[in-house]
Amino acid sequence: MDLNTVEAIVAPTDRAALADFGTGDAWLAGGSALFAEPNPHLRRLFDLTAFAWPALTRHAGGDLEIAATCTLAELSRIAVPADAPALGLALRCCQSLRGSFKVWNVGTVGGNICAALPAGPMTSLTAGLDGRCTIWSADGAERQVTVPELVVGDGRTSLCAGELLRSITLPAHALAARATMRQASLLPLGRSAALLIGRIDPDGTFHLTITASTPSAVQLRFADGLPSAADLVDAIDARLTSTDYFDDLHGTPAWRRHLTRTLAVEIRDELAAGAPDGAPS
Repeated sequence: MDLNTVEAIVAPTDRAALADFGTGDAWLAGGSALFAEPNPHLRRLFDLTAFAWPALTRHAGGDLEIAATCTLAELSRIAVPADAPALGLALRCCQSLRGSFKVWNVGTVGGNICAALPAGPMTSLTAGLDGRCTIWSADGAERQVTVPELVVGDGRTSLCAGELLRSITLPAHALAARATMRQASLLPLGRSAALLIGRIDPDGTFHLTITASTPSAVQLRFADGLPSAADLVDAIDARLTSTDYFDDLHGTPAWRRHLTRTLAVEIRDELAAGAPDGAPS
């Protein structure tokens, strides 16, 4: 969709250029979300790709930093080293977007997260692997939040005016986990109605992250390892009431609740059986 009210595009190459960001401005990365609907209030775009941030950076110690401007295509091609088997989920989460090659080559990880759609698979991936978001402010300030703290509801984030998502860092302990996922849609190529990620960290802790079936990510942690299937379902029901599930044309709350419970048990059973990391479901 054309944004025919935009009068200028700014290509910042240093943080000082961001200080001019104000009313009528928007951050631009891939633009697949920004150009998907009318935004008649916009007059100027700040093109974040001009910063030329490295898409993927593996730091000493094993943490992986994903630039907000990293495209889905770049993330989908990431190698899965022996010390980071959970990265096998990256390709599968990209595939769950059901986007064309055009979307993969333009759409960005940061843009998918900041769109804050319940079915956003980059929110699922980064929340499921304990991602921490670095937030820049136009005035030069910086803060860090978890992914569930950033995406707080359907189309809602905790970003303040003038703030942007700079990067998401996935910690080494989550990357080293045995991890798997399950995803289900109402239609074969439809938007995710439920997308769950489960992992067992090297210390034995089991984490379950529920997305798509809820407006924002819901995380459960079991320090003593895998619970029984019944205990897992009970924990989900204790955390989520029938009104906590998302309701839209892609699925009713009752159906999403059923999917969530069913897929969670499948994840639990796969990890209990010692299935290969990242193995297809």
